[in-house]
Amino acid sequence: MRRALAIAAKDLRLRIRDRSAFVIGFLVPFGLAGIFSLTLADVDDGEGFSTTFAIVDLDGGHLATGFGELLASLDFVELEDAASVADAERLAEEGGIDAAFVLPEGFSDGVSAGRGGEIRIIADPRSDIGGLVARSLARSFASDLDAVQLSVATAIASGAPAEDAAALAELASATPAAVTLNRDTAESQVLSATTFSAIGMAVFFVFFTVEFGVRSLLEEREQGTLARLLVAPLEPAWVIAGKVAAGFLVGVVSMSALVLATSAFLNADWGDPVGVALMVLFGVAAAVALMALIATLAKSPQQAAGYASFVTVVLGLFGGTFFPISQASFLGTLTLLAPQAWMMRGFQDLAAGGTVADIAPSLIALAIFTIVTGSIAVARSRMLIGR
Repeated sequence: MRRALAIAAKDLRLRIRDRSAFVIGFLVPFGLAGIFSLTLADVDDGEGFSTTFAIVDLDGGHLATGFGELLASLDFVELEDAASVADAERLAEEGGIDAAFVLPEGFSDGVSAGRGGEIRIIADPRSDIGGLVARSLARSFASDLDAVQLSVATAIASGAPAEDAAALAELASATPAAVTLNRDTAESQVLSATTFSAIGMAVFFVFFTVEFGVRSLLEEREQGTLARLLVAPLEPAWVIAGKVAAGFLVGVVSMSALVLATSAFLNADWGDPVGVALMVLFGVAAAVALMALIATLAKSPQQAAGYASFVTVVLGLFGGTFFPISQASFLGTLTLLAPQAWMMRGFQDLAAGGTVADIAPSLIALAIFTIVTGSIAVARSRMLIGR
């Protein structure tokens, strides 16, 4: 073990001296993440959907007042004053409102007495979405009233006194809905452009960062220093372990630095620190195994660098490091063959509020990938050093 660490320390010193680890492992990915963050800043700063309505309350009853309170409670609705139907029509024609609700005289009394009522909508013809939202809100309010009336009619038909209709209606109105919708679920799962860019760049460039490890076997064989290593009383396995350890350590330091820097300076949100640490360790291990296998398939250091660059770029695009790929499509299913896809999935789950349990599939997939490709790489590395 001490000899393997000595080989790893020697490789690390060489890597630090040429500054390539700093440039490829930190400076370039951090710079690109910052550029993407600034470019896509307007996407995160969007205010979302909003619409402007007006209410013409000619009724003044409790149901009309309740409808107005409902609209006022919606955060995407802004209410304008309209004193009359003519005023509402003018505002709609001028584009001052998206739609107006007209509640006629006797609306509350008619609905309460079971005679029904009517809500008129005056929509701006240029605002298709606003008109659709207005009709949807009116239908939802009418459906609630229908449910109350149906409950009262059912109770009276079952023997309840008709004079208790008002009390029954109040009781039915106070009964909570059987099913409610969580409006925050979809929004909470959407990552900011900054966070997605930080994750994507870290995952993409870590494969370049760790690639030098086993590739240095080819460099040392070409320079003649590998033969001198093998003359020493040293098992080939320790030579391989030293090379792998150096690449793994550089990858972990690189990704950890990117996590801290993008969190501090770009406000990226990576999520649970324990989960992020596990994803970094498992992801770097998968990257080392893949790059080691690719390096052993080459005949020269230059060829190994070319192979590694090609595979890294293709799998990086395929794994969704630059743009998300839908998992519902056939292409999305194929992306799961790339370790980058599992790394992106795990980091994004954490950034969306997930826990270690939520990233278990990603960790397992990366572990399997590391074992399979790493075993093949070790076998080929023994052939590479001639023992």
